[in-house]
Order: sequence, then structure tokens, then C-alpha cells
Amino acid sequence: MPSLEEELFPSTPGKFKDKGSLSMNRQFHRCFASTSTMFLWALFLIALTASYLSFQSFMDSGTRYFSSTWGGLHWEKQVRNSAQIHRKNGFSVLVTGAAGFVGSHVSLALKKRGDGVVGLDNFNSYYDPSLKKARKSLLSSHNILIVEGDLNDARLLGKLFDIVQFTHVMHLAAQAGVRYAMENPHSYVHSNIAGLVTLLEICKNADRQPAIVWASSSSVYGLNEEVPFSESDRTDRPASLYAATKKAGESITHTYNHIYGLSITGLRFFTVYGPWGRPDMAYFSFTKSILQGKPITIYRGKNRVDLARDFTYIDDVVKGCIGSLDTAKKSTGSGGKKRGPAQYRIFNLGNTSPVTVPMMVGMLERHLKVKAKKHFVEMPGNGDVPFTHANISLARKEFGYKPTTDLQTGLKKFVKWYLAYYGDNHGKL
Repeated sequence: MPSLEEELFPSTPGKFKDKGSLSMNRQFHRCFASTSTMFLWALFLIALTASYLSFQSFMDSGTRYFSSTWGGLHWEKQVRNSAQIHRKNGFSVLVTGAAGFVGSHVSLALKKRGDGVVGLDNFNSYYDPSLKKARKSLLSSHNILIVEGDLNDARLLGKLFDIVQFTHVMHLAAQAGVRYAMENPHSYVHSNIAGLVTLLEICKNADRQPAIVWASSSSVYGLNEEVPFSESDRTDRPASLYAATKKAGESITHTYNHIYGLSITGLRFFTVYGPWGRPDMAYFSFTKSILQGKPITIYRGKNRVDLARDFTYIDDVVKGCIGSLDTAKKSTGSGGKKRGPAQYRIFNLGNTSPVTVPMMVGMLERHLKVKAKKHFVEMPGNGDVPFTHANISLARKEFGYKPTTDLQTGLKKFVKWYLAYYGDNHGKL
């Protein structure tokens, strides 16, 4: 019987196998056998490692899925119930930023008239999240579901569109604030640009594209000195990163309208205020400081000129938002393919009556019955502009937009809400 060496390395026929040759063959075989064994072990270890990594990835994905605030049959049922329409020819609307100031008011107004509403909000900590949670509770009491999630989560957005065939999207989610952009610029790009693109991608690929209304800002007018500000004015000189991201948003939405047939309406808000407002806004923070007996800082422009704002009460802005939804035409694309030109509009939503900041503080003093400790300083180069003033003739013509609440009346309503919400224990506000 031939040996193992002979089977692996047979001798040349007709040749004599001497001992030296046989010894060499044995050594070569041992080396080869050892190398083969090591190679097999290496393959085994690689396969074991790959299996472990795959299992770990699966476990991580599973953990993320089960710890997620969305998903599952019960959650899907909640989404459908919240999106249910209760009026003839009503809308099914996805409201982003629904736990925000404007978003919560718009969601309530839509729901009260019988439209289906599903909210989306990431509840970030730009300002006290407890206020956003309180707004969420208010909306929940009216059977409005707010899904907690990020606008850049395409998987979540895609799932919402799989569950509900939204007729409209009211896109109000954004990183707000002019001055904060100097501290955290990346948050503005993440929310106001990347988040917008993520949403538009989902909308343009929908089998029935929704009509989109979204929040731009009066900040896009930047260093414009023509008053009042009109939609046809220059917007290529932003004074802040926030304004630049909103201007970028207008360009991006125009592109998606042109290429994919999305019906899009942009709304340039002018200093919105009122109950449930944002704590970072001047009127809100002034109220807190005045009640606590702390000094407030009032900025002035060059040559000691008082800053002025076109303060717009929340109820008037809500009317403008709903008027935009009601007059929005259907998108003309489906699955990312455009069938024809689609509607594209931009409107100012302001009050048309600018008021100086010192005058606004005087109104707060009267409503609070407390004298403010004022500290006047020159406006720093932080992106703020000296004044805003809206021309609203286009919105008035298109859907009858007509603000009815002056600043005196609006601040009175805000103060009433503020004292009811925070209580009158001013020292602990």
C-alpha cells in the first residue's frame, strides 16, 4: 500500500527513489500539512468573527427598533386614527414641528375644523422641552398624535407616508433663532437644509405627491432697506446664518418644484408672538425678567435708533397658514416623475404695523403692572436687523389674509396665558 507521501507526491515512473529524495519529500509534506491546517484555522476564525459581528449588528438594530418611540401595529393604528378626516373634502396633513409654537396652533386649528393631522417633532433642547411636552399634551387631548422623531430620519418619514396618503404637508420644523447660529451653526444646516431635503425627497417619491406649505422667514430680506418688504425684493444679502439657511430653503424648494412637480408655498413669517410662544423671543424673556425684577437688555441701532419689529399675533399667522393650504393646488408628479408645471408661491405673513422695542416693553409693563429695569446697549453684530415691515398685499389678494390683532391686544392675551401657565410666584419663574 502506498504511503501518504507517495499519494501526495508520487515518484517519477522508472526513476529510483533514493533516501535523500524521500526525506526531502517528507519535510515538504510536513510543512504543507502545517500550512494547510493554519489556513483552515484562519478561515474558521474569520468566519467566527464575521458571524459575531453580524449577530452584534442584528442585536444593535433590534435594540434600536424595540427602544424606538415609533413602530408596531398599535402605533400604526394611532397614526391612522390621528390622520382620519372628519369633514367633506377635508385634508390629511403631516405637520412637522407640531410641538413648536406655530406648529401646535396650526395643528389644533386644522383638527378643530375636521382635518386629519399627524404631527412630527424631535423635542430638541434649544429651549425648555417641558413647554413642548405641554403643547404635546394639549394636542393629545384633541386626539392629535405627535410622533417623536427627527426630520432627517428618512425611514420614519417613509413609514408615515406608507401608512397615510397625506394630501398636504405643513412643514414648520426648523432650528430657529438668529443669535444661536453663532454658537451652533451646524444645527441650522442639519435641520433647515438637510432636514428639508430629506422631507422633499420623501414627498417627491410619493405615489400621490402632497402639496407642501413651509415656513421661510422675514429674515431672508436681510440688509434690504426698502420698506415695506415685498416678495419681489432682493433676498441675496442675508445678515445671519439662520437667514441664509431659509434663503437656501427657498432655492431648494424651487428646484424640487421645477424638477419633480411638487406644489410648494413658502411663508415668510414676521416676528410671531402670543400664548404658548417661544421662550427665546424678546417679549417672552422680557416678561420673565420683569416679573423677577431683573434688568432687561434693549438693543439700539446706529445713532441710538430704536429697533422695530412687525409683530404678528399667532392667530393671524394661523389664518395665513390655513389660507395657504386651502389655496394650494395639487402637485403634478408621482413617484418622482413630473407630468407638468406645478404651483410655486411665496407670501409675507406680517401685521404691517411695526412697533419699536421700547414701545413693546411699555405695553408689557402696563399689562404686568410692573416697571421694567431697562439697560440700553448698541446692537452687536449678531445677525439681527434694525427693522422689519411686511407688505401683505399678495397674501391678501390670493387668500384674503387680513391680520386683526394689534400688539397691545396680543400682548394682553399673552400675559394672561403666561401668568396662568407659570403662576404668579414670580421669584421662581
